[in-house]
Amino acid sequence: MKRGVRGPCDSGRLYAVPVTPRHGWVLAAVAVVGLMGGTLLSAVPAAAVHGGVPGDFNGDGYKDAVLPAPGANVSGKEAAGAVVVLYGSRTGLAASHRKTITQNTSGVPGTAEKNDMFGYATATADLNRDGYSDLVVGAPYEDKAKGTDSGSVTVLWGSAGGLTSGTELSTPADDPGYYGHDIAALGTGGGAKTRVAVSGWDGTVIFSGPFSQTGTFGSVHYNQETPSTESVALGDFNGDAVPDPAVATSRLDGLTGGQIYTDLAYDKDLTGNGLIVAAGDLNGDGYADLVAGDPDEPEQAGRDGASGGRVLVWYGSAAGVTTDTAPAVITQNTAGVPGASEKYDAFGGALTVADLDRDGLADIVVGSPFEDLAEGRAGQVTVIPGRATGALGTGSYSFSQDKAGVPGASETDDFFGTTVSVGDVNKDGRPELFVGAAGENNYTGAVWVFPGGSSRPTATGSKLFTAASVGLSQQSSTLLGGNGLLWVI
Repeated sequence: MKRGVRGPCDSGRLYAVPVTPRHGWVLAAVAVVGLMGGTLLSAVPAAAVHGGVPGDFNGDGYKDAVLPAPGANVSGKEAAGAVVVLYGSRTGLAASHRKTITQNTSGVPGTAEKNDMFGYATATADLNRDGYSDLVVGAPYEDKAKGTDSGSVTVLWGSAGGLTSGTELSTPADDPGYYGHDIAALGTGGGAKTRVAVSGWDGTVIFSGPFSQTGTFGSVHYNQETPSTESVALGDFNGDAVPDPAVATSRLDGLTGGQIYTDLAYDKDLTGNGLIVAAGDLNGDGYADLVAGDPDEPEQAGRDGASGGRVLVWYGSAAGVTTDTAPAVITQNTAGVPGASEKYDAFGGALTVADLDRDGLADIVVGSPFEDLAEGRAGQVTVIPGRATGALGTGSYSFSQDKAGVPGASETDDFFGTTVSVGDVNKDGRPELFVGAAGENNYTGAVWVFPGGSSRPTATGSKLFTAASVGLSQQSSTLLGGNGLLWVI
């Protein structure tokens, strides 16, 4: 079984290569890995792993959806990248009510160039506390003065006119690599209670407020103590109202996934592995909990991982998440979770945490983009409700293109569930669920919007946005919705 992905060539630029699975994942081709000390190391950074979270960029009271398209061609520049904003309204989203932003857009720093992949990572928060959401966008393959593929991060500032101006958040690293391949942003208050975390191949950069629209910020911390970061998240794990960072590293030690840290110091990794992290209060105790997706097949049966993939949960406390905190483990064999664990499902290959049923407890949204349904690797998304007490799993439910009412149909290598995100775009108090499928329509990609129902999102009235429907007309590799972890798993 082979599938086409985008990988690095010797120059570090991108091209299409066929690869075979390494325990189901993409590491077999020599072009995609390096060998050091007998350990396989990724030769390029991980893909951006989180879906674009909606935010109210123009202050009209409705959150606006973010559809990244990092593979979009711009003015003849292949894969320069774009972000499509669909404006929220009382009636929801419409493809006609949109704005497409690139590095050629007036007010945006830089210039659209081949393989910049602007939109590779996105995050949303009101950084300068002015009542408008701001959008943080990564372009990790951008060439800067610090080197080829050193990367860049841009803040697009919200205003009454929407996202009309931007400034850069420059890394303090002397020799950065792929800076901006994942981003998290969270504001729990003013000053240092608002933070942006950015992963790069050389380390993690954490910016603290106060932020201003002129591009200033309170402080910056550059961390190289942990290995190369795959994914970043922010959450208040100890209840002090200051966002704490969490990271997942690349595969470094022969176990599934990478190492997980909330204390970004060497040898402070948590028990368990993963490739993607997210945070939210699952049990309502006032502390954010850390969730990690570990979609890999086990390297050593009974020691690490679970066949078909797994999700790990570390509960927060007054002491935060510490190295002696044992994680809860959820698989598709967990009681109450739909389906069954099957080899190479990649359960945990996409992840977000948000309160979908409005009970005050955050829920876990899990993508399994390689799930076989009517077609191979069609993909599926599972929602695991938060619980104040007891084991997680009860009341879980799933979405796929095979579900009645969902537009489209499952096809081989759609990878439905490549990315997932949540946000209320019609201000009815019922959050919508957003699901990306990077493989849809020859990798031009697609995003489904499932409206919030009486107690949870529903397939009834769900909408499908394709690249063509939002004005991106190229015939392949647009990657609308983002590429998630598809370059990694």
